[in-house]
This record gives sequence, C-alpha cells and structure tokens, in this order.
Amino acid sequence: MLDASNSTEELLGEIAALRASRERLVLAADAESRRIERVLHSGVLQKLVALSMGVQGASELATTDPALKVRLEEIAQDVQRALDETAALAERIDAPMLEMPGRLAVALRAAAFAADTRASVEVAVDSELPHAVARTVLLGWLEALEGSASATPTTIVVREEGADLVFEIVSGTSLEGLRDRVEALGGNLTVGRDSDSGARASGRLPLGRER
Repeated sequence: MLDASNSTEELLGEIAALRASRERLVLAADAESRRIERVLHSGVLQKLVALSMGVQGASELATTDPALKVRLEEIAQDVQRALDETAALAERIDAPMLEMPGRLAVALRAAAFAADTRASVEVAVDSELPHAVARTVLLGWLEALEGSASATPTTIVVREEGADLVFEIVSGTSLEGLRDRVEALGGNLTVGRDSDSGARASGRLPLGRER
C-alpha cells in the first residue's frame, strides 16, 4: 500500500525540481543574451563605426567624380542606419546595468520614447533588482509597446511589495507570451481585459529576499 505522505513529498520534490530547472533555463538564456550583447558592442558596432568613418573619408576625397561622391554618401547613410539598428538591437537584447537602482525606470522610459507612442511609466523601485527580474519586466513592456497603436495609451506601473516586484501593464496586446518566463522565475501573471485600453497584465516576481 502506498504511503500518502511519501507520495506527496515526492510530488512536491518533483515540482520544486521542475521550477528550479525552468529558472536555470531562463537564467542561462539571459547569460547568453548578455554574451551576444557584448559581442555586438565590442565587435560588430566597432567595425560599423570604422566602416562609416572610412566611407566618409573616401567621400571627402571623391571631389572630381560627383557620381562617385553621391554613391559614397548613400553608402554612408546605409552604414549609419545599420549602426543605429545594431545598437538598438544590442540594447534590446540586454540593457546594460539594468539591475542597478533607477536603471529599470530609465530603460522603460527610453523604450516608450523610442516607440513614439502614448505611454505612461510609473516606477517606485529604489533598490537593486535581480537582472532576470528587471529584464522580464522590460521585455513585457517592449512587447506591449509593439502591440499598441500610436493612438492607444500604454501604461506600466512597477513597485516593490514585500519581497516581490509587482507590475501592471495596460496595452493593446495580451502579453500571454510573458507568462512562461514569469512563472519560470517563480512568479505569476494574470491577463485580463481593460475596459478602456484593451488588455491588462498583472505580474508578481519574487526578488529572492527575506520579508
């Protein structure tokens, strides 16, 4: 006959192991993202900057060939666009120093400004945050901004509540894709409808601190 208490303990142990495994996967993915961001900054971006300077220098020398000068200027513009897009990608992959006090608010506001949409950011967090937690909130905000029309107000409120970080996002998209990441970090996400602005996502992420 099975011992009910042993079966319960085994089940709880398996659940804990599964949660730990999911969290390790998220942390590993974050570490890889940070590695890619470093490669972009130290390699690709530097090469694009050097290429841009070289093209500009060649353009200044091509004074006797107007057609060549125009073409070089067009190439310089293409290189600059590639440089801007690569820099934006590097920032999106992993915002530098995101876990430092105040940096999450800066990153959220910068994303709203870049999206060129009606957005409101309210952050009441003064302490350092685990990188995976801060990045999860930022990824949710980026998804919300991408899913909202320019005329639709998008809002985010972030605050510390006990040993947790709590956030609420109202936008034109449901943010269901964020659920797995939030739950992998031991948190929870509730997605519903907002009467005025579409979808409302409310999340809670543990900060790994004693209450």
